[in-house]
Amino acid sequence: MRTLVLISSLVVMLLAGVCLAHEPDAPRAAAATGPWDWLQSSSLTNDWFGLGEKAEQQGVTVELTLTQVYQRNLHGGLSTHRRSGRYTGAYDLEMTLDLEKILKLPGASLYAHGEGGWSDGLGDTSVGGLFDVNDSAAGYRSLDLTELYYEQKLLDGRVQFRVGKLDVSGGFECRGCPASFDGNAYANDETTQFLNGALVNNPTIPFPSKGLGAVVHVEPVDGWYVSGGLADAQADKRETGFRTAFHGRDEYFAIFETGVTPVLPSARGPLQGTYRAGLWYDPREKDRLDGNGSERDDAGFYLSFDQQVWRERAVEGDSQGLGVFARYGWADDDVNEIKCFWSTGASYQGLLPGRDDDVLGFGVAQGGLSERAGHSASHETAMELFYNVQVTPWFQIGPSVQYVFNPGGDRTAGDAVVTGLRALIRF
Repeated sequence: MRTLVLISSLVVMLLAGVCLAHEPDAPRAAAATGPWDWLQSSSLTNDWFGLGEKAEQQGVTVELTLTQVYQRNLHGGLSTHRRSGRYTGAYDLEMTLDLEKILKLPGASLYAHGEGGWSDGLGDTSVGGLFDVNDSAAGYRSLDLTELYYEQKLLDGRVQFRVGKLDVSGGFECRGCPASFDGNAYANDETTQFLNGALVNNPTIPFPSKGLGAVVHVEPVDGWYVSGGLADAQADKRETGFRTAFHGRDEYFAIFETGVTPVLPSARGPLQGTYRAGLWYDPREKDRLDGNGSERDDAGFYLSFDQQVWRERAVEGDSQGLGVFARYGWADDDVNEIKCFWSTGASYQGLLPGRDDDVLGFGVAQGGLSERAGHSASHETAMELFYNVQVTPWFQIGPSVQYVFNPGGDRTAGDAVVTGLRALIRF
């Protein structure tokens, strides 16, 4: 926590320096036009005490969020005697430099992302599932620079590319919808949506760790996009990536995706959806699950859909209502424990009267296991129910309940019941 406080202080000082450097006559106190409404502010610090708005005008945007999760395995899993809970915390420090404002480079920007946290959460010694019950857990790391890339937009944003150290699953947007790769509007963010890893990303896709790579996104016509990317398959997010990307065996993970973003008409306004299909290729050498040598050049495909099916109000920009999602994935069962995968679920924003920003979500995910892996069960299935309470614009908290069938693909391990409480603070 002392590290987090130090980072917050450094960010505030940086923003102050940027603002004062561009406005030498500006007063040192935050330029508040009225009293600060602490509960209605968009962030805990009121956008760094008013300095953030000035910095953004000059092309610098800084965001800091803290996610905290407490979980307890109430029943089943590998641990049948010890029922201790586990507390985890993770923070994300993001900075975006608008190079069009700073260096007069149209459509150009620079993005940096630092991550840190504490505790690995419930894992192999408790639940023991193939699906991580806490995808937010970051381990014991003070601060890692996990992303640093240059982004360029061309042709009014119809063509975008990124190069540098990046997260291949980080994704673009098409008509405001999360697009490539394996994106989803209702099941893609462990800080505000589902905690179970199988409801965040498709586990049949062997996404490499955050490392050096390049991705491109093209929208030839409105509502249809194609994207492709190459990334260091041996990357380690804790390192710069030059050692693994350009020395020794050069192996690059490749992925391609296309999708459409149709809008369905309804009596209460348009219903947005996104439908994606993708292929991936992994050149790394992998041991065959039957023990007979190894294979290279692994490949697979995936699908990801989301669709809003009900709107509460015919008001532009109002997202209250019901949305549904589904995923599917396939991988070679000679070298992959999970040979096929599917998930589905729903999310409802504003279900309770007067709670317009609260979100209720329910999802089910199942991984079909390779017979060659030696598991006693043919699948592992996870269900999760969560409810996020938006206490203030910068603070949300809510419970989560997960039920895991055949954790680790082991029929002798009792089905696990995991409860949790998650809180998110935007500084």
